[in-house]
Amino acid sequence: MAEGGDRGGQQAACGGHDSYRSPLACRYASPEMCFVFSERYKFRTWRQLWLWLAEAEQTLGLPITDEQIQEMKSNLDNIDFKMAAEEEKQLRHDVMAHVHTFGHCCPKAAAIIHLGATSCYVGDNTDLIILRNAFDLLLPKLARVISRLADFAKERADLPTLGFTHFQPAQLTTVGKRCCLWIQDLCMDLQNLKRVRDDLRFRGVKGTTGTQASFLQLFEGDDQKVEQLDKMVTEKAGFKRAFIITGQTYTRKVDIEVLSLLASLGASVHKICTDIRLLANLKEMEEPFEKQQIGSSAMPYKRNPMRSERCCSLARHLMTLIMDPLQTASVQWFERTLDDSANRRICLAEAFLTADTILNTLQNISEGLVVYPKVIERRIRQELPFMATENIIMAMVKAGGNRQDCHEKIRVLSQQAAAVVKQEGGDNDLIERVQADAYFSPIHSQLDHLLDPSSFTGRASQQVQRFLEEEVYPLLKPYESVMKVKAELRL
Repeated sequence: MAEGGDRGGQQAACGGHDSYRSPLACRYASPEMCFVFSERYKFRTWRQLWLWLAEAEQTLGLPITDEQIQEMKSNLDNIDFKMAAEEEKQLRHDVMAHVHTFGHCCPKAAAIIHLGATSCYVGDNTDLIILRNAFDLLLPKLARVISRLADFAKERADLPTLGFTHFQPAQLTTVGKRCCLWIQDLCMDLQNLKRVRDDLRFRGVKGTTGTQASFLQLFEGDDQKVEQLDKMVTEKAGFKRAFIITGQTYTRKVDIEVLSLLASLGASVHKICTDIRLLANLKEMEEPFEKQQIGSSAMPYKRNPMRSERCCSLARHLMTLIMDPLQTASVQWFERTLDDSANRRICLAEAFLTADTILNTLQNISEGLVVYPKVIERRIRQELPFMATENIIMAMVKAGGNRQDCHEKIRVLSQQAAAVVKQEGGDNDLIERVQADAYFSPIHSQLDHLLDPSSFTGRASQQVQRFLEEEVYPLLKPYESVMKVKAELRL
């Protein structure tokens, strides 16, 4: 089946308009991510795993015929979901319901489907395949976000802007350097997600409590054949390694690691989009705003940063999901308890669908960020005179002045200027006061130079260039072929 599968029934799968529909699946996440977590993909993978097991068992000498193998191959996509649902209602066992359903359309192979396996052979191995494939969808999306922001940072590496600590005016930085703070966090996320994706191990062919006893019996005590069986199925599934040690399930610590990194990604996106929202309030930067877009039903002038707000809202949900696998792993008694199952059906899918949504949205934002240099310049003019006082004092000392006398003069003038700003609502007139004071006449001609914003940004532009060249571009190189894909928001 082509990637994406049968999406024509997506509305029906979401429950129509008369029952609850998950906003993640029906409103936000991409069709490709929704498909990876769909029932069709899940149960088709179960059948693929049964086929791989049968092929490997046949190769190693079990009495399985080519005809049985071919019958299974021919029916991988022939899934009768209605029959499976009816079977599960009777049996109260989802795996056996699908064993029976697969066997119904493969009557010749029915006797050897699931031979020697336990439910977690298909359940856990499918989950690991899905996690791997979901990572493969997320990684290029994250790389594209980084690439778009890198372009933005490079273009504005030299544009001075007021820095903020405690959301109070601080020393100047540049728009590009601030963006690199965002990029650095996302690069850490990209590296960590890639590492965990590549470190995923297959559960493999392990039996009911992980001892492989059923397969040892099938192969009449031939330990080497059981090892080969595990290795063959692992390779068919595209994994380099399988766990040597499992209980009935793979260790649920894997789920903790996966969701902790997705939660960390959520924190990064939340910080970025919060900054964008604050900058929008300051009118220094805005996310894209479409021609027909309405900001408020009551206030037609509003340009609300709804995309950034959506990212923050969903990122909070993503960050909270880590509690599920933490608690699940902590209560898995001995070789396994089933209280993991219902929880994992929800949290694993929701984590990836949420991460997918915020990356799609953040890419859309980063492709259309708007900067207002004149607003930035005006805010700098309001704050820079105070920041320049130390430079003025140093220039006066070089011109022969007394440091202490100059400091006192500047202190008095600064307080007068601050009173104009705070009490009268006027502009910062400190420089005008300095220009009007004969004491500072030795440096009047230097004031323009002393107040040049670019002289207050330190090595920001050089840091941007070095960071992009040494850390960002090499990290993005494996994703060059997918960089041109534009973000598409469903709503």
